[in-house]
Amino acid sequence: MSLLEQLLEEKSTRRKGGLYHQTQILFAYNSNRIEGSRLTHEQTRFIYETNTFLPDGDTPIRTDDVIETINHFQAFDYMLDVAGQPLSEEVIKELHRLLKRGTSDERDPRFRVGEYKALPNMIGEMVYTAAPGEVPARMQALLRAYREKPSVNEQDVIDFHYRFEAIHPFQDGNGRVGRLVMFKECLAHGLVPFVIDSDHKLFYYRGLREYPQEPGYLVDTCLSAQDKYRQLIAYFQQPPLEP
Repeated sequence: MSLLEQLLEEKSTRRKGGLYHQTQILFAYNSNRIEGSRLTHEQTRFIYETNTFLPDGDTPIRTDDVIETINHFQAFDYMLDVAGQPLSEEVIKELHRLLKRGTSDERDPRFRVGEYKALPNMIGEMVYTAAPGEVPARMQALLRAYREKPSVNEQDVIDFHYRFEAIHPFQDGNGRVGRLVMFKECLAHGLVPFVIDSDHKLFYYRGLREYPQEPGYLVDTCLSAQDKYRQLIAYFQQPPLEP
């Protein structure tokens, strides 16, 4: 059974405590935390398992953090369902729609949930991205070049991720959508996926920032995350005991 088959089977049976269950929590917690979510790992787990969460002292919880955590669980399910399909603009836009629906951003008509950005944006401090009018053509060119590859390895997935983030096609949510796309493409091509640890956020951001000059930083960060997730897979793929 491939990793994708295992995740889909556990998803369909809603197996508790298995690889799918743990991946949902691990991925949603870390990916949202990288983008500033204040939810703890324990709160993320409670939301997934019980649809509730426990307050953590006097720390205020943003409604969007809770909504986007629930949305990430649903976007992950969609990503699994389409993992075997070619990567397309439609898939990427649907991931964004699922991630951002019901948030305060959706109430702003300029935000365009599930559609490319209408306003220019930057990454961090003074890192320019594609202008809104350039996004459709650049995304189409990026996807066309990626789909023309005779085979795809880890370096290709990481390179696509950098180029996607450099375009920054959406008003917000680009990092989380991009990491879901990386996971999807690893599954599609028989590669162990990357779940970037929020503790390595600064290394990850440095890798994206310096990729054109030194791709090794981003590659090493992703491969380190891959090694960690591989250990989790190995634990859950142990053969069952004989009855």
